[in-house]
This record gives sequence, C-alpha cells and structure tokens, in this order.
Amino acid sequence: MNAKQVPNGKDDHVDSDTNVDAVQTAIGNLGRWQIIVCLAISLIKFPVAWHQLAIVFMAPHQDYNCTEPSITEEYSKDQCTVNLNGTLIKCTEWEYDRKLFPETIISQWNLVCDRTHYANIQQSILMFGVLLGNIIFGSLADRYGRKTPLMISIILQLLSGIGCAIVPWFYVLLLMKLLSALATGGTMVTSYVICMEIVGTKWRAAITVLYQIPFSLGHMSLAGLAFWFRHWQHLQIAITLPSIVLLSYWWIIPESPRWLLAMGKQRAACEILQKAVNINNVENVDVPEIVRKHCFHHNLKKSALDYKASFFDLLRTPNMRIKSLSIFFNWIVCGMGLFGISQYIGQVGGDIFINFAVSGAIQIPGNFVAWWAMNTLGRRITLICSNSISGVACLFLIIVSNNTEWLRLLLTCLGIVGMSVSFTTVYLFSGELFPTVVRNIGIGASSMCARIGSILAPFVVSLNNIETWLPPIIFGILPLIGSALCLLLPETAECTLPETLQDGEEFGK
Repeated sequence: MNAKQVPNGKDDHVDSDTNVDAVQTAIGNLGRWQIIVCLAISLIKFPVAWHQLAIVFMAPHQDYNCTEPSITEEYSKDQCTVNLNGTLIKCTEWEYDRKLFPETIISQWNLVCDRTHYANIQQSILMFGVLLGNIIFGSLADRYGRKTPLMISIILQLLSGIGCAIVPWFYVLLLMKLLSALATGGTMVTSYVICMEIVGTKWRAAITVLYQIPFSLGHMSLAGLAFWFRHWQHLQIAITLPSIVLLSYWWIIPESPRWLLAMGKQRAACEILQKAVNINNVENVDVPEIVRKHCFHHNLKKSALDYKASFFDLLRTPNMRIKSLSIFFNWIVCGMGLFGISQYIGQVGGDIFINFAVSGAIQIPGNFVAWWAMNTLGRRITLICSNSISGVACLFLIIVSNNTEWLRLLLTCLGIVGMSVSFTTVYLFSGELFPTVVRNIGIGASSMCARIGSILAPFVVSLNNIETWLPPIIFGILPLIGSALCLLLPETAECTLPETLQDGEEFGK
C-alpha cells in the first residue's frame, strides 16, 4: 500500500491510498456524541470569565476619608496625610464609602495611598497565573492526554477559589489568586483542544463560536452576580462553587481519540470511537480497520521528534517558525485589544453593573459574525478584516472630538466587536495550524501571548493621562500590523488537520 501524503488537502472521502483521518471517517463531521461533549465543555467558560474579570467588582474604585490620626486639622486632598502643627503625618486608618460595596479587597486590607499598587499587583499576578497555566497544562496535555490535566485544573480551580474567600492575609490571597489563575489557564487550553479534535472540518468554526459565547455570557452574568453579592468574599464563593458541577467531566468528557492515535494508543482510541459511533448511529463503519489504516499512514511519516515534541518545535523549521510567530503576534493584539478597549469604554462613566454587562453583550454579535465570515470568507480573510476594522475604528478616535460622545462610543464598540471577531477567529486558526503532537503546546503558547497583551492593556489605557491620543493610536496600529502578518499564513478552512511535525512544516507551502 502506497501512503500518499496530502497535508493540505480536503477531507471528504478517504481510502487506503490517502491520508486517513480515523476520527472523522469513523464518527463523521458532527453528531450527537460531539454535540454532547462540546456543549458540556463549553460550560467551563463561565468560571473562566468569572475568575478573570471578577477583580472589577472585588477591587473597584472606592471613595475614602482618613480617620486616624483623628484630629481637627485639615487633611490633604488625597486623604493620605494630615498637617499637624506644620508636620505632615501619614494616615493609618480610613473610612470607606460602603453604599455600593460593603466590603472590597481594597477596604479590607487598606490598599490606598502608598499601598494602591498592591491592587495592580494582584491583577498582574492574575494574568501571569493564566499565562503560566497555559504553558504548564498545555505541555502536560500533549504528554499525558487532554482529560487528566483538565480534571486537575478544575479541582485546583475549586480549591484555590474557596481559599481566596477564606484567607485572612493579603499575601496568602495573592498566592491563592495565582493558583486559581493557573487553574483557569489550564481549563482554557485543554478544553478547547478536546473540542477541536473531535469535530470535522465543516463544523470547526461553529464549535469555536459555541465555545466563545459562554465566555461572553459569563462576562454578562458576572454583573448580575456582583449586583447580588456585593461583599467580595461572597462573590468569590459564588463564582467558585459552580465548578463542583464540572467534576462530572470525569464521566462525561472522553480522552481525545486524536491524541490517543497520535501517541499510538490504538486500543483506547478504538473504544472511544466505537462508543461515539454507537451514539451517533453511524452504520457500516469498521472502527479497528479505520484506525489501522490511520496509524499505518502516520507511522510512515513519524519521527522520534514527534514522540518528544516541545515548544521549540514550533520555531525549529522555517515554515513553522513564520506561521508560529505571525499567529503569536495576532494573539498579543487580541489580548491587548479586547481587554484594553473594554477597559477604555469603561471611562465613559455611569452604572458599573450596566456598563460591564453591555461590554460583554456586544461581544456576542461578534461571535456570530465570526462564524459566518470564517465559513464564507475563510479564516485568514476574516482575521485580516476584523483586525483592520478594529484598528481603523480606534484610529478614528484620535480625530473625533470629545464633545461627540455618541460617535466615540460607537467607534469604541466597533473596536470591541472587531476584536471579539478576531479572538474567535484566531482561536480556530491557530488550532488548525499547529500539528496534533504540539497542538496543546501551540495553543498554550498562543494563549500565553494573549495574556501578555492583556497584562499590557491597563498600562496602555493609563497613557490617556499623558496624551489622550496615545491609547487609540496603539490600539489602532497593532491590529493593522497583525493584519499584514496574516498574509504570511495559509488558509486552513476545510483542510485536514496536520498530525506530525512534518505535516506542520509542509502545511501551506
């Protein structure tokens, strides 16, 4: 039997002379089994959104007045010092405005005046933890399977989340937040890859949209949870306890059959695929024979490197290096743009709960636009267009007068919608570009780049205090650079997923 390699071909009908995709051949593009698994996994995005964004309500802006030293002299305007007989004395205690939030992280540990930076440190630790979780759990998932690291991250998220609510010391809270963010990063990267690896090419875009919508719904629902649970510890418990339901994944979510095949575990892959065949009511399918052909074909191409693949394999060969660096930059743009522009719209003022809910709601239309565009225009054109729309909208903010508030708000919303389309697209795009043996590492590294962008986003927004045109120009130029780099990437719509490192290097040449 001659094995013919078709790294960039369509996966319609496959036989013994072509690149056999055992997963799609056995269970089809999308059936009842894939729908059940993907719907269950998509629920994990609710706690992902809650844990990433809850800091908005746990450490909001809060007015305060100095109460200690308690004297009749006039306090400084910032309520940090008091003039006592010509000598400036630092305040040591404050009374906080508790009308909206009875207790926050700021009021509990007095993170004001010369301790203000601690609140920013917590946010940086949160994003750094997600970044670290992407790397650690992405690597574990490629070595030990997708399911076990996913369950470990869920349990860690549950325990550390409860720990955040009960610790009496701020520095221990920072440690708990780091562990919670580590777990959040792990759930993000492992859950998406499982979805990617069980659906066919025709439904990858739809599944990617389905996977993103719960994050936006989580974003919106967090405003309702925060409105109901005003005390930060109560809110922390409220966003953590639902993760108990996710423990059922141990029985509901299977190991990725594509990963099992890539690792040579044919018996386990056959068992999962046979169960899927039965649930999907697929007839006349010989699962063991399909798996045999799949493994025969890919074993011909596999090298020793495929069994010990690492992050450096993304950069080792010329074509993979160009694709990896280009997609990494686009993830930085998406992370910075989505979080940064969402924060930028928060400067409009008004009710914090309504503004936060609206900023989540306007991302949902972007997800459906991405679905249509990815299927109609392809992944590359969609990413180019959405980046360009967001970039141009932000650049227009420079020339639009501050007095025209409705137009500035419209442009900002357009920038957020553009970034939400880009984020949805780049998720799918990168999942299709990286070969199976390093797919989790690749998506983990990509998500790490998004975290770098989200860490930088608040600092970009703060440049508004120096020059009002600085944030819009940065949020405008970077997406346009990302669009240009997309020209170096191949189109992946309806293409067979690359399996080995050799597939990855030849894909798109």
